[in-house]
Amino acid sequence: MKAFSFLLVVILVIASPAAAENSGRRDLIVRVIQQQLDAFGRDDGEAAFSHASPDIQTRFGTAAHFMEAVASDYAPLLRPRSVTFLDLFDVKETGGIVQRVLVTGPKGAQVMALYTMMQLESGAWRISGCLLVTAPGNPA
Repeated sequence: MKAFSFLLVVILVIASPAAAENSGRRDLIVRVIQQQLDAFGRDDGEAAFSHASPDIQTRFGTAAHFMEAVASDYAPLLRPRSVTFLDLFDVKETGGIVQRVLVTGPKGAQVMALYTMMQLESGAWRISGCLLVTAPGNPA
């Protein structure tokens, strides 16, 4: 997992924020992520699960399984004190898009959530993954 985190950080360093920021996609992507965070806050697993990509939905199978994984591995996202949407990156090498989000969890610890996004054929955006890394200035 540490190797994957390091690789993702390297990719973000060589990614291009300007192309993604100027396209207007950012507002749509932020809306999807915020809607999922709002659903987590309401304990609405079905709504939260609906913002996940088809691959994520297939992997977890049900909203209940998805919510179990979120509670276990992504707890700061369930009831954050604050959420700050940072930059959006086009990752040239993979064609992917990553939205950086600074999250202050319920106990005050900050994490950086790196959301990978995908666009469906319909044009709708879905969350295809999320990696939480310790935010700068926070103990590991």
